[in-house]
Amino acid sequence: MGGMADFPADYHDLLDAQFATLGTVEPDGTPQLSEIWFLHDDGEIRLSLNTARRKTQNLMARPQCSLMILDIENPFRYVEVRGHARIEPDDDHAFASKLHGKYNTDVSAYDQPGDKRVVVTIEPTRIRPVDMSG
Repeated sequence: MGGMADFPADYHDLLDAQFATLGTVEPDGTPQLSEIWFLHDDGEIRLSLNTARRKTQNLMARPQCSLMILDIENPFRYVEVRGHARIEPDDDHAFASKLHGKYNTDVSAYDQPGDKRVVVTIEPTRIRPVDMSG
């Protein structure tokens, strides 16, 4: 896979958006959706997730996922990134700190003692831009 190479140029502004919706697969096959923070980092879409959360456990068991980035200014326009989650430890919170730079908030502030952070990189299999605003 060529990383984000297939991300359409006229949708690149959405890579700087504040929020995205992450879809993961529950054990019974039901889609689970969460609003998340993300960072376009080194040409990849990356998330900082807490291993205690359901969405993270879903991805660890079933890496198939989908990410939707909505244009808040024009909700008829969005991009859907389908793919697989590559999960790596972030024990030193190096990536969480990078995310801190974008949002000016410590993402690990809500973690409980003993919780672990991971970096999740979305490896796209399909990138689907949509614009229904005519």
